[in-house]
Amino acid sequence: MKQFFEIKALVGLGNPGPTFFYTPHNIGFLILDKLCEIYQGNWSDDHNMQVATIFIDDKKYFLIKPQTFMNNSGEVLKYLQKRGIKQENLFVIHDEIDFPFNKVSIKIGGSARGHNGLRSLIAHGGDNFLRLRCGVGRPDNPADVGNFVTKKFQESPEQVNDLINKSIKIILETIK
Repeated sequence: MKQFFEIKALVGLGNPGPTFFYTPHNIGFLILDKLCEIYQGNWSDDHNMQVATIFIDDKKYFLIKPQTFMNNSGEVLKYLQKRGIKQENLFVIHDEIDFPFNKVSIKIGGSARGHNGLRSLIAHGGDNFLRLRCGVGRPDNPADVGNFVTKKFQESPEQVNDLINKSIKIILETIK
């Protein structure tokens, strides 16, 4: 993947605040929190996002958690572009309800498929970015999706940690 994309920033999608902290929709935030901890970064607030800088094998990466709520995640692109980070420099980490819990895969480009955070990113700059799709499952009733992704995980903390660790392993394999 790196021959096509020079990753400079990892963008985790989610919603700010304690209400949404440990929910499927915030898996992107949870993964970045763990990466920040592992690589000893520090979060700071900047232009409607939380930002941390980490170094992996002496290469600098920005960790970005938009604080604009999921539906407006793409607003951070203006700030990133001013700092020389283009859409093809992004690795976006998000929940994927079309995958069973703990299935993780990488995708380049494509449609938002109903994911409002992706829809916002695409609307603000196109779909030319790398994605890590983290399976969180889906409720039986399609009308329950909104509640499902914004309520606490149904899975055990161990299962959620497995998903986080599996995702981090794939991220590291991809960017190195």
